[in-house]
Amino acid sequence: MPLVHVILVLIVVGVLLWLVNTYIPMAGSIKSILNAVVVIVVVLWLLNVFGLMHNLTKLRVGK
Repeated sequence: MPLVHVILVLIVVGVLLWLVNTYIPMAGSIKSILNAVVVIVVVLWLLNVFGLMHNLTKLRVGK
């Protein structure tokens, strides 16, 4: 995926999240959870796009 597409997706996601936070009335706790979920999904997507997710699946915790 070209870097321009990645940047465009990040901009669109950011603007959509800003619009939801600004114009849709909801409780602060729900808004915080929504923001956290979106950030986690975007970070995981970025790791997958740049090919780092494959390396993370090889990690083992414990014995």
